[in-house]
Amino acid sequence: MDLLQPNSPQPKHSFSPLIFTRKQLTHFSLFFFFLLILVTSFVIFIPSNLLSSIAFFSLILPKNQYNSTTTSTIDIDTLKACDLSNGEWVRDESYYGRFYTEECPFLDPGFRCRRNGRSDVDYLNWRWQPKECDLPRFNATDFLERSRNGRIVFAGDSIGRNQWESLLCMLAHGVSNLSTIFEEHGNPLTKHKGYLSIRFQDYNLTVEYYREPFLVVVGRLPKNAPEGVRGVVRVDKLHWLGSRWTNTDILVFNTGHWWNRDKTVKMGFYFQENESINMTMNITEAFQRSLTTWKSWVLQNLDPEKNHVFYRSYSPAHFRDGAWNDGGHCDRNTSPETDYTKLETESSNNLNNLYVSHVIKQIESKKRKAYFLNITYLTEFRKDGHPSKHREPGTPVGAPQDCSHWCLPGVPDTWNEVLYAHLLSRDFKVKLK
Repeated sequence: MDLLQPNSPQPKHSFSPLIFTRKQLTHFSLFFFFLLILVTSFVIFIPSNLLSSIAFFSLILPKNQYNSTTTSTIDIDTLKACDLSNGEWVRDESYYGRFYTEECPFLDPGFRCRRNGRSDVDYLNWRWQPKECDLPRFNATDFLERSRNGRIVFAGDSIGRNQWESLLCMLAHGVSNLSTIFEEHGNPLTKHKGYLSIRFQDYNLTVEYYREPFLVVVGRLPKNAPEGVRGVVRVDKLHWLGSRWTNTDILVFNTGHWWNRDKTVKMGFYFQENESINMTMNITEAFQRSLTTWKSWVLQNLDPEKNHVFYRSYSPAHFRDGAWNDGGHCDRNTSPETDYTKLETESSNNLNNLYVSHVIKQIESKKRKAYFLNITYLTEFRKDGHPSKHREPGTPVGAPQDCSHWCLPGVPDTWNEVLYAHLLSRDFKVKLK
């Protein structure tokens, strides 16, 4: 007999269809509802870098997302131990516009590269990823709160101004009413050399810039100066504006681009100690002596409890096929260098960075809050980040390309992310007296 015949008798142990009561269906619905809430919460609140390491979530999370750690999930010990200067540039199209755009009112016209005609945008789509940790996500509101009632000072050359303007725009991103941010003395930001102080009124905070390319005094000629000497660089005396830098909370120093023969000896500027001009002192020795002068000033004048002192390393230039005044260019570069063996590092810059690092360690040994803001290696890759031929309106036709400064938004934003990470690692907050 065919056992599948419709009229065949059913076996004794056959199973009848599953039938659920209304009460059982309600219980099942509630169970799956709470399970859905549990999984959703897990995805939202567990750090993305941890999720992505789990096989299942690595399949559903978007690739190349910005994994920077938030301030609420920072492991201070891990951040302190992390070498933020060692890593790679990672393409991330969500990175552009994270902090600000060229509409920021605190930018010099020469740094607004797209407004000046630059059509490629790929240079904006890269973020720095340290090998040992994630950079904390820059939080403008948190930075402003930590700096409330304080002063932040940048002192150095025009590359320092590049970084200063970047930080102004990054912090302004956390302020809803831009009219509460202004230059204290009514000075225009563009075409202004010297001292500028931007006040964030709601936070009683000033972020200041002092243009001092050598940090030490560039002075008048002493009596009986040798023929051919037009000026002197006093390597034994910090600039007199240093008296304004003592009562600050964060100081960021930089120099380097003026410590070369073109801007000293070839222009008739020689080095002076005490009352005598040393016609044979070379650039390297002069720079070292100026660092010793700077170190003495820090130890003698700054408050070990209040002042956080940074000395930023050299920012590489990327002139190719010639010097800045000899046809050098960088406009053909539209993406970062990806092969570190092709980096064209200047040995003198590395040597100067070693001197700075050594001096910082000496200051740290005196229980001071001093930091070497090492940005040279990460910046060396970014041959694509300069204004190049896209200079400010009014620049004469045939003027040299700018392969020293940086487009903004751009690479200096990363310097400020690293600066912020260093401050977080020391739990920085303005201390009122």
